[in-house]
Amino acid sequence: MNDVKTFFSDTGPLSTVLSGYKVREQQLDLSLAIEKSMRNNSALIAEAGTGTGKTFAYLVPALQTEQKVIISTGTKNLQEQLFKRDLPLVRDLIAKGKDAALLKGRSNYLCIHRVKLNEVSNRGLEAETLQEFRVVLKWASGTKTGDMSELKQLKEDAKVLPLVTSTIDNCLGKDCSYFEECHLVKARKKALAADVLVVNHHLFFADLALKEQGFGELIPSAQSIIFDEAHLIPDIASEYFGDTFSTRQLSDQLKDLGKLQKVSLKDASQLSEFADKCIYSLSDLRMQFPADPERGNWQDAIKRPSILAQMNILSEQLNLLLAVGEANAQRDTDVDSLLEKIGQNAQGLSLFLQEKHKDVSLWYETSKYHVVLHLTPLSIAKQFQKVMDERDASWIFTSATLAIDENFEHFQKLMGLHSATTLCLDSPFDYQAQAMLCVPRYLPEPSSKQMKQALAETAITLVEAAKGRCFILFTSHRMMKEVAEIVADEIDNKILVQGERAKSAILHDYLEDASSVLFATGAFWEGVDVKGDDLLCVMIDKLPFASPDDPLFKARLDDCRKQGGMPFFDIQVPQAVIALKQGAGRLIRDVGDRGVLVICDNRLVTKPYGSTFINSLPNMKKTRSLSKVQDFLKSIQ
Repeated sequence: MNDVKTFFSDTGPLSTVLSGYKVREQQLDLSLAIEKSMRNNSALIAEAGTGTGKTFAYLVPALQTEQKVIISTGTKNLQEQLFKRDLPLVRDLIAKGKDAALLKGRSNYLCIHRVKLNEVSNRGLEAETLQEFRVVLKWASGTKTGDMSELKQLKEDAKVLPLVTSTIDNCLGKDCSYFEECHLVKARKKALAADVLVVNHHLFFADLALKEQGFGELIPSAQSIIFDEAHLIPDIASEYFGDTFSTRQLSDQLKDLGKLQKVSLKDASQLSEFADKCIYSLSDLRMQFPADPERGNWQDAIKRPSILAQMNILSEQLNLLLAVGEANAQRDTDVDSLLEKIGQNAQGLSLFLQEKHKDVSLWYETSKYHVVLHLTPLSIAKQFQKVMDERDASWIFTSATLAIDENFEHFQKLMGLHSATTLCLDSPFDYQAQAMLCVPRYLPEPSSKQMKQALAETAITLVEAAKGRCFILFTSHRMMKEVAEIVADEIDNKILVQGERAKSAILHDYLEDASSVLFATGAFWEGVDVKGDDLLCVMIDKLPFASPDDPLFKARLDDCRKQGGMPFFDIQVPQAVIALKQGAGRLIRDVGDRGVLVICDNRLVTKPYGSTFINSLPNMKKTRSLSKVQDFLKSIQ
């Protein structure tokens, strides 16, 4: 086994498999800091600029230690890439005997119970869904893992998926008749036995918050936890430290109950009758809100008589159903388990009928057919600190975007990590030679009506200079679409707009056509890796401040104000800086990349807080002249 310094040396193991390998001091420093944190069971927050090689930096100590290690990523895509590409490469070099496992959320695995249930009762399914169900049945008979990603012929949003996978709300847990055969149970057993376990943040916090009833053994078994893309953690953790009530989840449970009754308790038709009444009540609740999807403050909404009345009707209908269920208790295990789940949902509903709540935000969001009620803590710092204090483990948080002007106070405050060691490592890239930052002169104010035309004209100038190969990023879907329409009428380049097709398909089309231009919002601000001449310019419409109208965000701003803080500087600016760093990070992805970052927001130079944004970005050449940008783009082609 090699130590960290040897592994990353000019003649170390890594140099034998990566052509042109060169030592990066930042990568070595990060790996040594992680190794020290793991050895001391301490907490480390480390920002590693793009190109540092942080994946290998944490994999080396993770594979060399005798501890059990959990590595958590922000997305399933990075999770798969880490497990199938990066981890095997490092493991083969230094720790071939190490056992690694990949664990996904339950909805990624075939649920045998739900397949059997819907195989018996699949009347009313659309022809396309029925055909998809037949495809799943054929595959189910031979799969060893039950991992739905094996089924390449199914679309990501195939309508059959909810019928053949489970959620925390409809999983029967240890009471399920197929528990011993369960693919998820087998995957979790393998995960428990592994030396290194790769998960994602959503799964980690679902497990941590004891949402996964009947399991929940993964987190206590780890001595080191490494979070990649750690900037995503505060928002994700908030979801799982709070409570939700979803009309869709409850509706699915009620439909399952009706199917089970017809198969297992044919003489208890009242169960189906009362389940149907509850489903109608759920639909009636959705009808109390506007037809278009929206988000809002729940405490304001429930003051409306029609909504309060419908909530009470739904609560009464659920209690009647549960009473009928009690009369049929212990006749069928699966029915009993499902009724228990429905009872838990009824208790969850009651939370949103209570008047007094402290240190939380109550808000709702609607979709076309459903309503989701949220009870979200305003801060997770105390809860997460308690989790850390209860575990004798090391906690490592790393990302390319954690610091605000090299200061970690914002992230530390959000997570309760005040005593953690911090480390800020610059990118090894030569940004002065590789990139230029431009804040164009003579732009209107961001809120001006003239801004749309100004953005279109700037985009056209950049596209023509770069001959395509541009990401034009926006903070709103409306502005993205309107500017894209103007630009499309003025240039011959292929215009790709987020939302017209799946993200992966749009990115594929972009890479296939060297003159194409991509117009996008949040989904392309992070997690997109386009290297070389395929991306020469990133334009951002304005500073990405979160909407103050968002009910949860507004509640946090109000709470900050009550605590004597300054919401704009304590919350809004730091969040916008992190988001801007993510968007800007799309530009330079490799040592040979060249490009221009154009931010069309004059507040960067006219407002005192603008320097915080500028200082948090890589140290590129700076200009306010679009003609210099044009010259630079021509020089690098």
